[in-house]
Amino acid sequence: MASIKINVNRLQPGLHIRLPVKWNDHPFLLNSFKLKSQDQINLIKHLGLQYVFVNPAQSSVEPLPPPTEEAQESSDEETEAINQEVDKLWIEKQERIEKLNAYRRRMKVVEQEFERSLAKMRAVMNKIRSRPTDAVNEAGLLVNDIVDNLLSDEHVTLHLMNSNSDFEDIYFHSLNVAVIAMMIGKIKEYPADKIKELAFACLFHDMGKVRIPTAILRKTTPLNEPETNYLKLHTKYGLEIADSIENFSPAARVVIEQHHECNDGSGYPQGLKADEIDELAKIVAVANTFDNLCHPQATTEQKIPYIALSHMFKNCKHLYDQESLAILVKFMGVYPPGTVVQLSNETVGLVISVNTQNLLYPNVLIYDSSVPRTQAPIIELLNKDIKIVKAILPSKLPENIREYLNPRARVSYFIEGN
Repeated sequence: MASIKINVNRLQPGLHIRLPVKWNDHPFLLNSFKLKSQDQINLIKHLGLQYVFVNPAQSSVEPLPPPTEEAQESSDEETEAINQEVDKLWIEKQERIEKLNAYRRRMKVVEQEFERSLAKMRAVMNKIRSRPTDAVNEAGLLVNDIVDNLLSDEHVTLHLMNSNSDFEDIYFHSLNVAVIAMMIGKIKEYPADKIKELAFACLFHDMGKVRIPTAILRKTTPLNEPETNYLKLHTKYGLEIADSIENFSPAARVVIEQHHECNDGSGYPQGLKADEIDELAKIVAVANTFDNLCHPQATTEQKIPYIALSHMFKNCKHLYDQESLAILVKFMGVYPPGTVVQLSNETVGLVISVNTQNLLYPNVLIYDSSVPRTQAPIIELLNKDIKIVKAILPSKLPENIREYLNPRARVSYFIEGN
């Protein structure tokens, strides 16, 4: 139902309203919200607004009937009280703006770390053939940096990354799989050395693809059977490369070989089942599948993170380690970073991060046409009346909202230890 324009004298608590002014011209945290008290109504009138827009579908009451007599002016005492409340709200709003600015500054640091990690991954893969020992050493340093950050504090935030890099997918994919697998390892309470083993294995799990023809790796339509069989050889090629590198991690070697094995024996190359599959390889299989669903070779098969996670939980339980899959679903939340969502106040936003301490309440970047994108509100849903109602396919968004929220075709994650 469309919103209706009403005079402010018809307002009462329970109405869901939208203010007809820019976000920085009023002291409220949002332009659209449900009225909770008469004090809020008094503040709106104090701003000098003559009308607001009401959304009947989101309101729990009807607007008051038009007043039959002139509204009485507030007394000096009432005006002073309202002024004090306005000042208080402005202070709270400024504190929130500062908090958002601090968040964005932190995100800038995380993005820089992410870009550096991507560059290091590219260097590692470029040296696999010519200088394999250097590649292994550099990968070890990269792993140490990321794991130290992961374990620096129990409050770890998983962020959606806004990367402008033009690196090939293998670098994004390997880093994504490493980050996701490390999060699973952290929740499993693995010691630091074991998480580093896991991360190292993730960085190299697909290195056999350097021997797969580029035409197959970059094909954007479904592979035919010969191409699929050729692609499957990447586990064999990966083992051959690993065997040519002195002192290559035995744990990573097993992961390279087994990360496409499935619990029911339908995987490859050996058709192993359940307990026959290595513990770390089971974790990598879960992380690898999730990222491959989000970034398949055939672009027509691409799933948004929310759908990919739902697909794995509903349709793939029999294929993967139950504990690792359950942990993935838990720390990603119902709506993983990168998911476009509709909120209960009918606004649209993009989930940009999940805090492991508040999984049900992610941080959401809100679309608001009256606010520049660089200053867009970021809402922590914890302790808010606003809830996520559903996920939205980016292709279903109006162009202006899609450009504002900028849902990524390439969904990448990185971690921040608080």
